[in-house]
Amino acid sequence: MSSVAVLTPESFAEHRSGLKDQEIAGCVPEDEAYIPTYLEAFPPLPEKGAPGEKAGEPPSAWGSKIRPIKASVITQVFHVPLEERRYKDNSQFGEGEEAKVCLDIMQRTGAHIELSLAKDQGLSIMVTGKVDSVMKARKEIVARLQTQASATVAIPKEHHRFVIGKNGEKLQELELKTATKIAIPRPDDPSANIRITGTKEGIEKARHEILLISAEQDKRAVERLSLEKAFHPFIAGAHNRLVQELSLETGARISIPPSSLPKDEIVITGEKEAVALAVSRIRAIYEDKAKSVMVVEVTAPAWLHRFIIGKKGQNIGRITQQLPRVHIEFTDGEERISLEGPTEEVEQAQAQIQEIIKDLLVRMDYTEINIDQRFHRHLIGKNGANINRIKEQYKVSVRIAQDSERSGLVRIEGDPKGVQLARRELMEMVQRMENERTKDLIVEQKFHRTIIGQKGEKIKEVRDKFPEVIINFPDPSQKSDIVQLRGPKNEVEKCAKFLQKIIADLIENSFSLSVPIFKQFHKNIIGKGGANIKKIREETNTKIDLPTENSNSEMIVITGKKNNCEAARDRILAIQRELANIKEAEVTIPAKLHNSLIGSKGCLVRSIMEDCGGVHIHFPSEGSGSDKVTIRGPAGEVEKAKKQLLQLAEEKQVNNFTAELQAKPEYHKFLIGRGGANIRRVRDRTGARIIFPSPDDTEQELITIVGKEEAVRQAQKELESLVKNLDDVVEDRMVVDVRHHRHFVCRRGQVLRELAEEYGGVAVSFPRTGANSQRVTLKGAKDCVEAAKKRIQEIIEDLESQVTVEVAIPQRYHRAVMGPKGCRIQHITREHEVQIKFPERDDSVLPQENGEVSPEAEFVPRKCDVITISGRAEKCELAKAALLALVPITEDVEVSYELHRYIIGQKGIGIRKMMEDYEVNIWVPQPEKQLDVIKVTGLAANVERAKQGLLERVKELQAEQEDRALRSFKVTMSVDPKFHPKIIGRKGAVISQIRKDHDVSIQFPDKGDEQQDLIVISGYERNVEEARQAIQQLVAELQEMVSQDVHLDPRTHARIIGARGKAIRKLMEEFKVDIRFPQPGSDEPDKVTVTGLPETVDNAIDHLLNLEEEYLLSVTETETLAAYMKPPSPKGFVVRDAPWNSVFSFQAPDMSSAEDFPTFGTVVAPKQASAWGPKKF
Repeated sequence: MSSVAVLTPESFAEHRSGLKDQEIAGCVPEDEAYIPTYLEAFPPLPEKGAPGEKAGEPPSAWGSKIRPIKASVITQVFHVPLEERRYKDNSQFGEGEEAKVCLDIMQRTGAHIELSLAKDQGLSIMVTGKVDSVMKARKEIVARLQTQASATVAIPKEHHRFVIGKNGEKLQELELKTATKIAIPRPDDPSANIRITGTKEGIEKARHEILLISAEQDKRAVERLSLEKAFHPFIAGAHNRLVQELSLETGARISIPPSSLPKDEIVITGEKEAVALAVSRIRAIYEDKAKSVMVVEVTAPAWLHRFIIGKKGQNIGRITQQLPRVHIEFTDGEERISLEGPTEEVEQAQAQIQEIIKDLLVRMDYTEINIDQRFHRHLIGKNGANINRIKEQYKVSVRIAQDSERSGLVRIEGDPKGVQLARRELMEMVQRMENERTKDLIVEQKFHRTIIGQKGEKIKEVRDKFPEVIINFPDPSQKSDIVQLRGPKNEVEKCAKFLQKIIADLIENSFSLSVPIFKQFHKNIIGKGGANIKKIREETNTKIDLPTENSNSEMIVITGKKNNCEAARDRILAIQRELANIKEAEVTIPAKLHNSLIGSKGCLVRSIMEDCGGVHIHFPSEGSGSDKVTIRGPAGEVEKAKKQLLQLAEEKQVNNFTAELQAKPEYHKFLIGRGGANIRRVRDRTGARIIFPSPDDTEQELITIVGKEEAVRQAQKELESLVKNLDDVVEDRMVVDVRHHRHFVCRRGQVLRELAEEYGGVAVSFPRTGANSQRVTLKGAKDCVEAAKKRIQEIIEDLESQVTVEVAIPQRYHRAVMGPKGCRIQHITREHEVQIKFPERDDSVLPQENGEVSPEAEFVPRKCDVITISGRAEKCELAKAALLALVPITEDVEVSYELHRYIIGQKGIGIRKMMEDYEVNIWVPQPEKQLDVIKVTGLAANVERAKQGLLERVKELQAEQEDRALRSFKVTMSVDPKFHPKIIGRKGAVISQIRKDHDVSIQFPDKGDEQQDLIVISGYERNVEEARQAIQQLVAELQEMVSQDVHLDPRTHARIIGARGKAIRKLMEEFKVDIRFPQPGSDEPDKVTVTGLPETVDNAIDHLLNLEEEYLLSVTETETLAAYMKPPSPKGFVVRDAPWNSVFSFQAPDMSSAEDFPTFGTVVAPKQASAWGPKKF
């Protein structure tokens, strides 16, 4: 049995307006809203004394006393006699088992323990720490270091629970306090003996405490009264006031079971006299009420109980307010209501409740449907959106079982019609969800971002294509590959196939290849302005990444489809082969030697590649079992690398000995020598292989020597000797003519920096400008200083033996000779050790056609054409020959005059692209000359490539001309203008599909044209004819269509159209018709036009009329309800019997009163309280 006081917010909303109030004494008239009393609106808080306060002792005006602060760390000392010690071996005191036990206890409890041995061989123990830690440590010490005894103590069985205490707290406290183990028999055990285990002292303490607790309980009494539950409220009184007064008066504690608990036993505890007095008083109340109280049961369906109670207990509250002595009790799950109280009042309450039940049964209905629990959360919706919408729309209450109940029952209560409508909508939602399917796709997480798009634009396209499918990607932090699709079965399958196709394309396009290309050829692969690399990317549809300019890597990475990547690789390698004499060779070396040949972090194979002019050596992947090693590079260098690789492999097979040597990085170049001369001599003498670290290695000082042990030892000795000499720093001087000083210090001391790098960091100091001194100072290792002096002498000899040679090359070719950023000239100056100076540019000669002087013009050398070369005579001649080899040549290509403008392209973009791609200059004659020749100028190889490209372009243009002639076929057809919008379709969808299917151009007449019926179709003849037939067929279908008007109530238009037109589009697709609603402000707001085939139009109109009838019902109900509901009272919030309406007038507080304003620290005696509690106004 449980007493119900209030209801949940889901209570039936209409009840407050639908119920008819009974016109009985004290009721509010029917046409006025019920006005609550002040106490109902603002109920007082329950009066309860502060815990721990003694009766009759008033609390301080400023609260209870502040308790003294206790120390957080305590120390306890106790003694264990010799006869009670568990470990009595004193020979290892401080090191034996006692010490180990103490250490373990310290670690577990956090307390600090100190042991000492007394003269009587007893053990003194001092424990320091927090209170809890000390008590726990003491208990463990006694249990583990002291021999245990046991004893029993017998106390009455009913006192055992007081020894245990609430949640066992008293027992735990007792065990910690006495350092014992106390075992209390279980409630089902008849024994009353309590067993105590511990030391003798602890057992005595525990026994004493237990007997004290039992003695205390002997003074108390417990009485149990079994009285009918119906009389409990009369004993408790309103707000439990009566029972509280009874407890204060007798001093006994009275416990009445709550109404929700099916027990009728009242328990009274306390002193024997107090308990006896309380029992007699309770029996008196019971006997008095039993004579004047009757109990009546009213039958009502269980589902109707909460509506009988009313919103927030409003209905029952009115009855109990009018008849306060009547107790009304509702039983959960049962169809009865119990009324208890005086006979006359119970009969009145019964009549009122029966009237409410009768009224509710007329207006209320309910239904229950069983829905699979997995659909419940979808029915509820996000934050209850779906279920709240249904409740508001149909004015019903929907109860869905909680997940914990594991029930599929859904109960709908309310107006009979609303209940049926809500039931139908819920069943439709379930039917849709049953057709739903969830599918998981496995997609590698690296593809998720690509599928979604940078700003979600790509996944938006997929969602627009499949709007009914929900696509969920996992959070990036989850590292999951599962993408979940949810929606209608067919749509999910289509979406899954579409996504799988996208994923397959991504996987296919993610193939990657790395191509090693010599660094000096990267710029040629890129081309002028990126032309070459852009062309390869576009034609092979691949992504090509080159290393940065300052990177030492030579690998070009190609990404895309496998076939496309291989095609791009072949084209890049072809460019490299054209630019250099590249050869590829294969060497057979047993696979087991590959790792040893590569060396630690590739140091061995890298040293061979560097030694042999930067060839590329490729070993097969580990585990492939292949013995083939590929070497690619210049022909001579490939042979050299092949020989070294085979020699190294042979050494590895015969004898493999390695040694390491430390040397400062600045010494490495000197040890290697110019062109590797020094290190080569060591290798030749010893036969050992010496490997220096690359710039990327972390150990920059480590030099590795590989070979036979004897050879390695000898090479190590020689290198150590060289390094030792380098560590001996000396200072030397030499004389250098002042006129040569500028050569060494110009370009920010470039020559001096090169000397320092090449000769072990030697420092070369020239005198300041204007000092007129010839003395140059050198400081560094002795050998390095000598070598640097020798090199400076060689440079001076070169400077003194320099000659100057002039080369006449037309100024227009100077840029081509220099190359991009002067790279070609820099290469010649480095290779031949010369200086090349170009003349100042002369712009006095104006450029002619296409920005260049005509190639036919006779060349007459001018000052601006002469290039000066300075250096040794023989090297100057070699540099001159190299420069002349860079002078462009000119060749004629026959191209029809009519194609010139297409080759030039819009704003010259076509011809500029060809000049950038092939690094040539293309000369096209002026249009008025109408010549069929184009001149190409550039390096021989580039000119040949440009000629081939130009001829290919000519073939493409000729093919395009022929194609344009074929595509120019036109047909004109006449179509009634009223059909034009239908042929065009929504947003041009229909006409775009015809254009796409037949590859034609279709032009409709403009608004101002005279002939509004003509449509022009152009394209290939066959395609034009097929497009014309398609349009004619479409017109024939449109001519069969009819238009019919139907009048629908404007209030239903929005419901028929649906959110964003979704419902009307679905309807048009279902019936194959077009439906047009009137525009806002139309003269005929209810006129709707339906267009289509006659039978489909009739079916669509019938469906629309059915929808109108269905929607009008809900519209009418809503309007009726809105009209029926009264607007809120303009008076605001009103209550009856408020304090300000009382006959008593409130007075302002007395500032001189010690009660109203108590003095700090003093106790104020309260005013004498009434026997009925404080006054309420």
